[in-house]
Amino acid sequence: MSYLIKPAGYKALLNLSQTEMGIKKIKDFFQQNLSSELRLRRITAPLFVLKGMGINDDLNGIERAVTFPIKDLNDSKAEIVHSLAKWKRLTLADYHIEEGYGIYTDMNAIRSDEELGNLHSLYVDQWDWELVMSESERNIDFLKEIVRRIYAAMVRTEYLVYEMFPQIRPTLPQKIHFIHSEDLLQKYPTFMPKEREDAITKEYGAVFIIGIGCSLSNGEKHDGRAPDYDDWSTIAENGQIGLNGDLLVWDDVLNRSMELSSMGIRVNKEALLRQLSIRKAEEKKELYFHKRLLNGELPQSIGGGIGQSRLCMFYLRKAHIGEIQASIWPEEMRKEARAAGMMLI
Repeated sequence: MSYLIKPAGYKALLNLSQTEMGIKKIKDFFQQNLSSELRLRRITAPLFVLKGMGINDDLNGIERAVTFPIKDLNDSKAEIVHSLAKWKRLTLADYHIEEGYGIYTDMNAIRSDEELGNLHSLYVDQWDWELVMSESERNIDFLKEIVRRIYAAMVRTEYLVYEMFPQIRPTLPQKIHFIHSEDLLQKYPTFMPKEREDAITKEYGAVFIIGIGCSLSNGEKHDGRAPDYDDWSTIAENGQIGLNGDLLVWDDVLNRSMELSSMGIRVNKEALLRQLSIRKAEEKKELYFHKRLLNGELPQSIGGGIGQSRLCMFYLRKAHIGEIQASIWPEEMRKEARAAGMMLI
């Protein structure tokens, strides 16, 4: 069900030409900074992968991948990627990337089951990145350090935008706030997960919520996460569950929080087996990706995705992701958006 937020009195600060120039500058500058912060090299990514190998990102496990037959492979099915969460880890192994270094790529995906709106499109573009780490770094402190480096690149990029377009004043705080999803539940016990996100992000401006996918004290998850890439079930040294999380910033245009990135320390053998059992998905152990991980052929890594269009939308103070990227929208949404000052590409 599509849903449109129409900010009262919205008027784009940039025309179409300025917007396109801003998008180019932001993407070039941010990916250079991300590469430098995390020591990542750029590689080429696939648009589709073979079905049935366990390589595609299952997201919450219910989204349908776009599939098509391949004539020269006896009509074997390929899937348009949802993201490259698992493909990147295979690539780290195949490219023999050393510990402390990693890869990033421009990921383009189609998510046909998305509920379309200001922040959600059928077309997904993000920087997918993956970094080889050591087993000794499987802890919350290392996760936080990586988050801080990525956030530092975000802050620098916002100042670049301000230099280009002085009418767009920086709003990001210098430091990002960390909170576990269980602590967030205790802070706002009567709120739904999205309401909790909005409340904490409005208070701090930029927040990283730890523990996405694990069950909380109320028996529910803050949000869903597939069982075979992020580690959301390991109990950390401080007793908190989960070595992953989501990065959110407060968006003044929409007056709500905006998730810009999802990332986490990836499952090792023990975490994979535990999470497949929790989700009753043990049959995945026989798939190509899972076999390689269980056989010890893949490096320990941390990785995630950073939304390119969302990042540009935030920096350029746009009210709809369709003002940044070309996609398909319900005609009624296009009409409503146009009447509210949002010109969808």
